[in-house]
Amino acid sequence: MINLAKKIVFALLCGLTSLIAQNNTSYWQQHVDYSMDVTMDVKTFKYEGTQKLVYTNNSPDALNRVYYHLYYNAFQPGSEMDVRLQTIQDGDKRMMVEGKSRISSLQEDEMGFLHVSSLTQDGVSVSFNEEETILVVDLEKPIVPGGSTTFDMVFTGQVPLQIRRSGRDSAEGVALSMSQWFPKMAEYDFEGWHPNPYIAREFHGVWGDFDVKITIDKDYTLGGSGYLQNPNEIGHGYQDEGVKVKTKGKTLTWHFKAPNVHDFMWAADPEYVHDKVVMENGPTLHFLYKDEPELAENWKNLQPKTVAAMEFFSTNVGKYPYDQYSVIQGGDGGMEYAMSTLITGKRTFSSLVGVMVHEMAHSWFQHILATNESKHSWMDEGFTTFVSSLCMNEVMEQGKDNPFTGTYQGYYKLVQSGREQPQTTHADRYQVNYAYGIAAYSKGSIFLSQLGYVIGQDKLMESLRNYYEDFKFKHPVPNDIKRAAEKVSGMELDWYLTDWTQTTNTIDYGIRAVAESNGKTKVILERIGQMPMPLDILVVDTSGNQETYYIPLRMMRGEKENPYPSLPRTVMEDWPWAYPTYELVLDKPLSEIAGIIIDPSRLMADVNQANNMFQQE
Repeated sequence: MINLAKKIVFALLCGLTSLIAQNNTSYWQQHVDYSMDVTMDVKTFKYEGTQKLVYTNNSPDALNRVYYHLYYNAFQPGSEMDVRLQTIQDGDKRMMVEGKSRISSLQEDEMGFLHVSSLTQDGVSVSFNEEETILVVDLEKPIVPGGSTTFDMVFTGQVPLQIRRSGRDSAEGVALSMSQWFPKMAEYDFEGWHPNPYIAREFHGVWGDFDVKITIDKDYTLGGSGYLQNPNEIGHGYQDEGVKVKTKGKTLTWHFKAPNVHDFMWAADPEYVHDKVVMENGPTLHFLYKDEPELAENWKNLQPKTVAAMEFFSTNVGKYPYDQYSVIQGGDGGMEYAMSTLITGKRTFSSLVGVMVHEMAHSWFQHILATNESKHSWMDEGFTTFVSSLCMNEVMEQGKDNPFTGTYQGYYKLVQSGREQPQTTHADRYQVNYAYGIAAYSKGSIFLSQLGYVIGQDKLMESLRNYYEDFKFKHPVPNDIKRAAEKVSGMELDWYLTDWTQTTNTIDYGIRAVAESNGKTKVILERIGQMPMPLDILVVDTSGNQETYYIPLRMMRGEKENPYPSLPRTVMEDWPWAYPTYELVLDKPLSEIAGIIIDPSRLMADVNQANNMFQQE
């Protein structure tokens, strides 16, 4: 009976419904226009660059100071990232060797740095101070509301050994994984500035346009964010068909433009193979991977799966808005960037598809819907996990009745560990990495799958698509996804957002007692956990007939449609949260009841399911 219910529920998950526009009239965000010219020395891994940044202040505030991120300064012994790695109980294994921080043992030519040597505002020198990974800039004149100013900068950098996300000479031999490589303006939004030091994870960037020129040894092939402007000068598989490229000198300058993004990544290696797939009614896909025999088959087979994933996300969330997407071997696992991703390539085929699908999903949940990851990492990682679980179930033909089982199990283990912290915890402030990972990925995914239980799966997917249409190319916050769901469902959902994300309250409902009374069956239900939920109750009689009873939560002020349309459903009186018990009366004698189960879909994250079922002996 449970499998039947699951199949009915999940069949609704990918159904498409029409979009409903929502109005967001008071919203504002800052804007940046970057022009950068960088020269990389592939022997020393040092680079020099210039940056012109036109900053437009769309806020209602005059700004007397700005901040830049200097991420590479984290990769130095004694940095905050190094110290955090040495003091946290469960340090990232990629960043450790023999139980010690890899950063702490970096030599001078192995560490990273990013330094600014000059900075002007509208041609006038400004005062600035480097505070490890943050550059603090005091302006000569304020940037008034609605005004723009131009910053001109000269900077130098050194690419660190590959330790976390970015770096040189990765474990798989990729020469350059260039993420978080340039002085990047910090975000200023309705909450103020966000000059977060780079300690462990997560980012928040300003929307804008990038014009980037990279000069590098001509034997290196590049890929990353943006559209290549000079393919017929570059070659390397980017040029028009039949065009022969002749190069002089030892270097080439690659010119990219990336419109309406909040980051820019590139990667380079002299042994990259470059494959290109032009999708019908979709973007051009670029694949760059090492020219090694053991990689070729998997990376070739990856390409149609990438097409399928792009189509899945575009259909179920919203159309991918750019004309290119690059899947590049590099980094230290998988990490999303604007119009591109870095993934490690020496994997089984299923693992390769899995990491590609997850990082591509981030193109929607972070690089189009750009939440502040440090404060709301669950909206980024969790929503990505949710939609990528659905995608993998389809494109890899997994045939799972419930593709979210793993995320629920992870959450239950975290609760049992006693180490859970609210999802409102800043991403760098979790006591252990384990708690962060489950809160962001698993509990964040459950926010959506369980929301489908609350409002209905079709309403969930409609809410998700409306959320995308209303907040793409913006910085949505938790209230925005809640309001999207409220407008679609007609229900009040503040209780759901509050309890699930701002507390560690748990859901625990149970069947306390079942007894016969006057030829009917009286079922006493109890709420044991602090977090309330509406309840679906499945009843099976001794003849095998099934029916459901729906107990709405009063504070929702609404009811979902029947998630099991092939089964009869009875809608009961509301259950107010303050009442610890509820009496459900079934119009049958106990002798005719074979079993009763709370939530046959298993989409409600009940932390103790042992008390959710009654079975006649």
